[in-house]
Amino acid sequence: MPSCMFRAGMVAIAATIFGASATDASADQPLAPVPMHAEVDARTITSLLYKAKAGERPDLSGKFLVYLDLSNLNFKAANLAGSDFYGTDFTDANLSGVDLSHTRLDRSVLIRANLSGANLTDATIYRPTIYSDLSNSTSDAPRFSGANLTGVHVQAELSGSDFRGADLTDADFFPLEGRPGEGTMSTAYKNILKYCNFSGARLHNANMQRTVLWFAKFTGADLTGANFTDADLSRADFAGADVSGADFTRANLDEVNFVGVKNLAEAKGLDQSVNLDRTHR
Repeated sequence: MPSCMFRAGMVAIAATIFGASATDASADQPLAPVPMHAEVDARTITSLLYKAKAGERPDLSGKFLVYLDLSNLNFKAANLAGSDFYGTDFTDANLSGVDLSHTRLDRSVLIRANLSGANLTDATIYRPTIYSDLSNSTSDAPRFSGANLTGVHVQAELSGSDFRGADLTDADFFPLEGRPGEGTMSTAYKNILKYCNFSGARLHNANMQRTVLWFAKFTGADLTGANFTDADLSRADFAGADVSGADFTRANLDEVNFVGVKNLAEAKGLDQSVNLDRTHR
């Protein structure tokens, strides 16, 4: 099946099956179906981006831009703050340096999307598509290196994603929504972030509870106050990371590398973790 047909099919399926969703990540917002018609069409957006001159920042902030095919576009560090991209296809899009703060990227297609250096403060990324086929190749994963993901809310499988040098302060990777059973999207029991690279990233007070983080790299990362309760950290690498106040209660630490970790004595819950005796220290 051609890739364009696959992407179109994914968007159509999302529209049909998952059209009902919370209009915002916060629990005090009303629930409503997501309308099918975007405020601006893909042709107009493509033209706006193409005509933008060097140094200009295209402005598409505060727009309702759902279910669009915006694949392969260079967004030229556009201002997209506060826009709604539910079900929108960003396959191979260059979103580096864009402002995506307070946006909804739920059910979006992020196959090989480049979000390096983007501002995703308080954005929601619920159930995106990141693989082009059922082989789940990590080479399809989006890139978030150097991005500002402060306060982002994530429900996803993002295995293989690049978060090097990103700011994930107060990021929430706990998979359950605040109001289960009240018309929100169905939620996964765990977020899956195998083989992700968080080297040099800041995860101060990030909530990674119950996340699967096999072979994840946290080398040199700031993990102060991070919550790894019930997380599966099998074979993760924490070399040189600061884990002061990080909570490892019931976390699986099988073959975890703690060599050179800073402030390990100040971490919480290690006495209640699993396979602590199999860590490397």
